[in-house]
Amino acid sequence: MRCQTCGDTTSSAHHECQRCHTPLGQPAVTPGLPTYSVRGIGLAARIAVGATAVLYLLVALSPLLGLAMARRAHADADPDLLLGAVVIELLVVLPMVAAYLTAAVLVIIWTWRARKNTDAFPGALPTLGAGWAIAGWLVPFANFVVPARVVGNVARDSLWRRVTPPLVVVWWSSWLVFLVGERLASRLDSRAYDDLPVDPATAGDYQAYVDYYRDSLLHNAVPAVACVLAAVTFYLLIQRISAAQEARIARAQPAWPTAPGWPAVQTWPAAPPVGPAVPPVRPGAPPVGPGAPPGA
Repeated sequence: MRCQTCGDTTSSAHHECQRCHTPLGQPAVTPGLPTYSVRGIGLAARIAVGATAVLYLLVALSPLLGLAMARRAHADADPDLLLGAVVIELLVVLPMVAAYLTAAVLVIIWTWRARKNTDAFPGALPTLGAGWAIAGWLVPFANFVVPARVVGNVARDSLWRRVTPPLVVVWWSSWLVFLVGERLASRLDSRAYDDLPVDPATAGDYQAYVDYYRDSLLHNAVPAVACVLAAVTFYLLIQRISAAQEARIARAQPAWPTAPGWPAVQTWPAAPPVGPAVPPVRPGAPPVGPGAPPGA
């Protein structure tokens, strides 16, 4: 007997396939349970995640331009150059925020669909309900743990693993480093920016801006690296999980094939005629009833 999920030869000595852990005799997908396509939404989520990482990298490197403009302003004593550095930074931040929000929506939808599909996979062992695929990203403090558990479960059940793949650990660890590092860097930059002179006039005032952009570049180095690592690993996770689920759903077959000639639409018997019932007349028999001739 071959496993209907992975095609490996199975043995009655085991109650499940030793490769994909599907119980013996079970189809790839349980009949009657809904499944959802994750190919399109997975591609959109990967594009959004990649775009967010690239734009955040530009934001993290924007202090390089600010540093160059601050030095030029120091040399020329031109405060307008400092204002230009702030405007350029805002022009980079706004697209990054838009990409981040778009990626968040697409990732939540993909996570829910991928988690919901595992309910239809015989042998899957999810530990959290499908609702946590959405709430886990939104509930404070829970969003530091729950998304990793949901994605870890989906990865195990989709990629035929009994332990969490290392890619999930690398992704979530780098994501947490990014979250904490980015907030810390933003707080340090905000405090340092508040201490800058509003109208620089002396060499020391301009040097304060030079120091600010140099320190900001250092503050954002760790979050930038963590963001890129998290984006790359999550991109690969979405790609592999989506491909595995789509392949498994494509192999699904009905457990109870429809018999040939089975009517597609239910038909009902015609309604009985209204009025007194008239018995059928046998050919050659005399007529009976109210209209029959006398003596019939």
